[in-house]
Amino acid sequence: MVDVDFAAYPGLDERLASVREGIADACRSASREADDVTLIVVTKFHPASLVAALAQLGVRDVGENRHQEAQAKAEELAELGLRWHFIGQLQTKKARQAARYANAIHSIDRERLVDALATVEAPQPIEAFVQVNLTDDPGRGGAAPEELERIAERVLDTPTLRLRGIMAVAPLPEEEAPASAFARLRKYSERLRLLAPEATAISAGMTHDYREAIDAGATHLRIGSAITGKRPDPR
Repeated sequence: MVDVDFAAYPGLDERLASVREGIADACRSASREADDVTLIVVTKFHPASLVAALAQLGVRDVGENRHQEAQAKAEELAELGLRWHFIGQLQTKKARQAARYANAIHSIDRERLVDALATVEAPQPIEAFVQVNLTDDPGRGGAAPEELERIAERVLDTPTLRLRGIMAVAPLPEEEAPASAFARLRKYSERLRLLAPEATAISAGMTHDYREAIDAGATHLRIGSAITGKRPDPR
């Protein structure tokens, strides 16, 4: 059991409440229901005790970028019944380990990763999001748009995975406005739904652009520092 010392995280409850209200406000502006949007709190570099504090504040969906860190936190906090979302780039050789704790993987970006996940043992299928690269830089992560259907078909043929939808990280603001990038992502989502009508989820939107993401139809937001505060130095 992780002891929760809220004094160690001053303002955490206020920041969480502020983001929740911001989401509700953005949903009202987009004529959407706030309950249709899942808030994933990203806790990269933060200790398990902060995640436990978030759980006491009602957070159930937690996002992590690094496998080793995610695995350790998930094991330590197993009794809390949290839903763990892996949102970083996942090495093929780490896929089986990630499947032991991840309820959802948002970074399915190549067929080899799907094939690795096809061999895992999990109590239920892992929710899979195909990540699309919205830039011309292959180093940003995500599949090229022309690969979307091919990867999705591989996921659909994999019993250990359940195709939920699409994921992307918006380009830097100086490269393209978030609203424009998310509009393209919405079109990619429409393409995916032609192949799998049930794959309606859109994982997009972070601290600085979640309002634009909601306006474009995002169903899953990945928000970190606006809630958790400044990240500690990497360990």
